[in-house]
Amino acid sequence: MTSGLIIFGLMLALMALRVPIAAAMFIPGALGYAWMSNDAALLNLIKGSAVARLTVYELSVIPLFLLMGQFATQGGLSRALFRAASAWVGHWRGGLAFAAILASAAFGSVCGSSVATCATITQVAYGEMKAAGYHGRLSTAVLATGGTLGILIPPSVPLIVYAILTEQNIAKLFAAAFIPGLIATAGYLAVIAITCRLRPHLAVPGPRHSWSERWHALLGVWPLLAIFVVVFGGIYGGWFSPTEGASIGALATLTSGLLSGELRGDGLKRALLGTAETTAMVFMIFLGADMMNSALALTLMPTHLAQWVGGLPVPPLAIVAGVLAFYVVLGCVMDELSMLLLTIPVIFPTIMGLDLFGLAPEPKAIWFGILVLMTVGIGMLAPPVGLNVYVVNGMARDVPMNETYKGVMPFLASDVLRLLLLLFVPAVTVGVLRWL
Repeated sequence: MTSGLIIFGLMLALMALRVPIAAAMFIPGALGYAWMSNDAALLNLIKGSAVARLTVYELSVIPLFLLMGQFATQGGLSRALFRAASAWVGHWRGGLAFAAILASAAFGSVCGSSVATCATITQVAYGEMKAAGYHGRLSTAVLATGGTLGILIPPSVPLIVYAILTEQNIAKLFAAAFIPGLIATAGYLAVIAITCRLRPHLAVPGPRHSWSERWHALLGVWPLLAIFVVVFGGIYGGWFSPTEGASIGALATLTSGLLSGELRGDGLKRALLGTAETTAMVFMIFLGADMMNSALALTLMPTHLAQWVGGLPVPPLAIVAGVLAFYVVLGCVMDELSMLLLTIPVIFPTIMGLDLFGLAPEPKAIWFGILVLMTVGIGMLAPPVGLNVYVVNGMARDVPMNETYKGVMPFLASDVLRLLLLLFVPAVTVGVLRWL
């Protein structure tokens, strides 16, 4: 246990020195593995683990969904979504804020990345919200919060990573995330409605669009609906696997962008380059986390931790709540993928050893995965290092960071209420499994 804590402490020290996450996990992991075994064993591990990790077919679903999201971003779907949503609800008080949340939810259904959703919708919506007289606090808070829907509504890259790490069915995890994602969207809309009712000066109603304008705007988003139906209908209909569905979705999104004339030349280049850069980052984090987890496995720290937690004289649900609180704290210093890759191999066996509502192993694993996903979303907003807040404020420099953090607090309250609901009522998450 002492050796494991030393290795883990060195990793945190490197992160504090702003060493890239992948290297901050790989270096102490390699040093710890050599310390616990020998140099020859370390070299054999590096040779074998890299090949084993990079040749896993199931992992190809990650770059394919990333590519689909990039094609959607560069292909103008985000603009069409925001225009359609604002045409229908923009005349309400806070209507553009409603539109930003709805556009984020719809865009998240083809994107899978919180940061990408946040940045894309901010590019489209912030200028219009500012021109309409919306207060900067409300505008930036809504856009940062809406970005979290990029991972809460399937497809979700963190959920795919969780499925691979825990050997769970990706399609079932996607299905289990739908209702919590819709609850999150409804909760955010409720927060906007209450905020605008209590503080009407934060947002002003926009002009009312005619019915013909509304239907015309709605026609612009039919490619997104078609892609969503084809991809997820095919996956749940048993016509193709999630990996095949991701490839079909990427091709369909590319075709939509080309036909609309939005995805050309530089846009196509940016989509391909962005996918390559993000994929490289994800797989480097994979390799770093594999090395760290191999070193921790030699120390037997995960085994001792599971035994210690299992023997605690506290209810199992309190242990799960403690783990989720730990994820919120960890989200202040790490991104979502690094958190999952580093902690799931250690924490997951502990959770699976607990008696939680009498759940069978598969429903328990899926329920915990959705809880972790929701908690990761909180970490994207919570101070002091809510990544989505930094992304939005980097694009809306006229709004102070502390104003945005003040604005996200009601949304964080909604997140906590939703998390408590999912924690105490597992049927909200795993009830859909009976239909699969």
